[in-house]
Amino acid sequence: MKKMLTLFICLFFIGIMLVLESDIRASADKDRYYYEKTGEIMWEIETKEKVVALTFDDGPHPKYTVEILDILAKHNAKATFFVVGENAEKNPELILRQYNEGHEIANHTFTHPLKTTLPKLEIELKQTEDLIYSITGNHPKLFRPVEGQYTDEMIQNVVKKGYQVVMWSWHQDTEDWKSPGVHRIEKTVLKGVEPGNIILFHDGGGNRSQTVKALDKIINKLQKQGYEFVTVSDLIKMKNLDEN
Repeated sequence: MKKMLTLFICLFFIGIMLVLESDIRASADKDRYYYEKTGEIMWEIETKEKVVALTFDDGPHPKYTVEILDILAKHNAKATFFVVGENAEKNPELILRQYNEGHEIANHTFTHPLKTTLPKLEIELKQTEDLIYSITGNHPKLFRPVEGQYTDEMIQNVVKKGYQVVMWSWHQDTEDWKSPGVHRIEKTVLKGVEPGNIILFHDGGGNRSQTVKALDKIINKLQKQGYEFVTVSDLIKMKNLDEN
């Protein structure tokens, strides 16, 4: 009997540890409707104003981020960069340039782990936040989960730390990381663009030459249609004004 009780207690504590250390890639129970209603996660906003938010993940990169910043400057367009801490640590001058040129800098973990646990994620968030603050003097307010994977527990924890979780418009995932071709990237954005969209690009994590070439064409064509390129926080402010 004592052996059975001891075994039960051991299994109980093992179960608790597995829950605490569970992979945050597991799916969430609450759906998009719930999170949009609470405002804890945003994918886009509803607006009649011709504004969109360009977002870039996984940088900064010493070549492609520079080229992207040059294109944004040429068109007087603003963007939001979801930076990976270890890349920011290697290229602090690019983080500072992004900040000085009026772009938004957001948190995308420190090492871009495809699998992690909540305790490890908390450490990575803090590392990247502290690094961004040390370079710019500002704390990031936005967070994007790696590959858009999250659980309810992760969202709850991140929101408690003061972060707004930001995804992207489902029809505006350029999948540029697959190198599908400049025309394909351009077509993905232009064929379905709507006011209030959040568009997903990457400026790090691999060869982003196609992204750079497509971006110049996309901005040029959308500006001719009357679109303005704003930061995600600008979209949030517009959303709040519309609700009030």
